[in-house]
Amino acid sequence: MKKFTIDRIENSKAVLECENGDCVSLDVTSLPKKIKEGDVLYFEEGSYFLDKEETEHRKKKIQNLMDSLFE
Repeated sequence: MKKFTIDRIENSKAVLECENGDCVSLDVTSLPKKIKEGDVLYFEEGSYFLDKEETEHRKKKIQNLMDSLFE
């Protein structure tokens, strides 16, 4: 299973960053609906799935880092 983070969405393309730093550009129609920048996806059995738990975990981690910087 490979994990990707949505780096950005431009027009009808989404740029996904792989765990190893490589990027791939895909048509948004091949991805789950209602995706947004920063979401974590995993690729399994030929399809992409939104990993809601990992997305929330990363958002909280980033928020905690920002809070500690600006206290």
